[in-house]
Amino acid sequence: MSKLKTYLKHSFSLISLILICLCSLITVLSIIFIIIYIVAMGVPNLTPELFNLHYNSENVSMLPSIINTVYITFLTLLIAVPIGIFSAVYLVEYAKKGSKLVKVIRITTETLAGIPSIVFGLFGFLSFVIALGWGYSMIAGVLTLVLMVLPTIIRTTEEALLAVPDTYREGSFGLGAGKLRTIFKIVLPAAVPGILSGVILAIGRIVGETAALIYTSGTVADTASSLMDSARTLSVHLYCLLSEGLFTNQAYATAVVLLILVVGINALSNFVAKKLAKI
Repeated sequence: MSKLKTYLKHSFSLISLILICLCSLITVLSIIFIIIYIVAMGVPNLTPELFNLHYNSENVSMLPSIINTVYITFLTLLIAVPIGIFSAVYLVEYAKKGSKLVKVIRITTETLAGIPSIVFGLFGFLSFVIALGWGYSMIAGVLTLVLMVLPTIIRTTEEALLAVPDTYREGSFGLGAGKLRTIFKIVLPAAVPGILSGVILAIGRIVGETAALIYTSGTVADTASSLMDSARTLSVHLYCLLSEGLFTNQAYATAVVLLILVVGINALSNFVAKKLAKI
């Protein structure tokens, strides 16, 4: 009540509070409406045929796309996470503070983070599909996604490293530990929750990406057997079903599975982050 009385005394603060609460309410209600709508339209259309191992025009199975999504997500993170973390370590721990190189790198990463995914898709198409002659392939899609998620991983990791108190480093140096040992034994473990938040954001973008993968990985609905095979992810599968206009009900069912997959991955990542934070 005391806080409310304080807000009532200052009209601008009261208006700001009302606007913030209203925006929060609209956001929450919009998310709830979207989830309820997708679940209501998709769950009744979930059938065993949608989870057959092989895709055909009758069952329009999404299982091959789910497997391809797992492959592409794992391979993208396998490449992007080490590069992103080590780049952030260089920027925070080794690069000279205030140097022009660091400023250029940060501006570049921030710029890349704001580029639309369709631009990355066209770049991947021209570079990997055409110039290198790989054609529509999983490796072309993976490398394109690596370029997309690297800025997010670098920036979040950099902020997580900067949030680690300097007293941790000073204490490690005082006990005789070297620079590299301090980073790997003290700084990085303390920054793990923040690093994982960037990885979670990257996973969400990878799983939900469509535009970039259509131009690089392609739309073949079968499970990829090698990196040079064309393969569609679950989000691309959803797009293809809707664009054809013949399998709208199956598209809603695919949207439900995609929603569950994204929520499940985020929940698992948050659980792991909390566990690691307690260690």
